[in-house]
This record gives sequence, C-alpha cells and structure tokens, in this order.
Amino acid sequence: MTTAPPTNPGAPNSDAGPPAAGRSADAPGRGNHTARYVVAGLVLVGILVFLVVKGLGSALDFYLPADQAVAQQATLGSKTFNLEGVVQPGSIRSTPDGVDFVVTSGSAHLDVHNIGSPPQLFQANIPVIAVGHFAGNLFASDQILVKHSSNYIAQHPTRVTAPNGSKR
Repeated sequence: MTTAPPTNPGAPNSDAGPPAAGRSADAPGRGNHTARYVVAGLVLVGILVFLVVKGLGSALDFYLPADQAVAQQATLGSKTFNLEGVVQPGSIRSTPDGVDFVVTSGSAHLDVHNIGSPPQLFQANIPVIAVGHFAGNLFASDQILVKHSSNYIAQHPTRVTAPNGSKR
C-alpha cells in the first residue's frame, strides 16, 4: 500500500489552506510589479526624450540666404529648408498653380517655383522666406513668408487685418 507524502503547511505549493497571516497569496509575484513600474518608467522617459528631440528639431529652423543655399546645394539635396532672399524686380510670373519668381542674395540669383497663393504683401524688392527644397537648379516651394519691419503697420494702417476682422 502506498501512502501520500506528508504535507508541509508552510511550503509555497501547499494545498493546505489559506496563507499564513501577514503573507499575501501572490507574494512570489511582487517582483513582476516592480518590473512593470520600471518598464512603464522607461517608456515614459523614451516618450519625453522623443518629444524634446522633435521639439528642438523643429525649433531650430534656420533661414539660409540664397547665395549660401546655392553654394550648399549638393549637401542640401532635396532636404526641406527655409530659403531667404529678396524678390528680384520683374521676375514675378503667375502660373496656374502659384507663382514663379527669382530671389537674390549676395551675387546669387535663384529661380523659385511656388505652389499656392502668395501672401498679399508679396511683391518685388521685399525680403521673403520660401519654404521648400531644391529640384534640380530650381527651388520648389509650397509656402512664402513675407518679412516686413514693425514700421509697416504705422506706414500702412489699413492694409493689415487682425484675426477678429479689425484693421490694424
């Protein structure tokens, strides 16, 4: 006749009833909670680092004058950047999808093809920022920003409209 081995009430795999006072039924799993907190903390730190890097990357937008852009064209390739220059008089031509013009900076002259409507203040002999990339020897842009001094509003008070519709 075979008898069952004696049971040890303090053994973890014991079927001898509820755990002793002061001990949790999931005591062996406590390390899993710590691991979860560590993993969650690492995920949060990773997200924070990602947001900081992306935020700084977009905050570090630079304006590259046309002469420097032409000199660095091979390095820039098709990377998007902000091109700075002055609109050359007589170079503005409307196209079905936007406007073509030439920006100058130093001794450089660079053809720009912009898709979309230029801002109302866009005209010859004013500084502009064209956002885009090189496409061959042409700068392909999808946004034009017009630069003007703070004196502009004082000199032309009826031309600038505030978001609420009032004239500034």
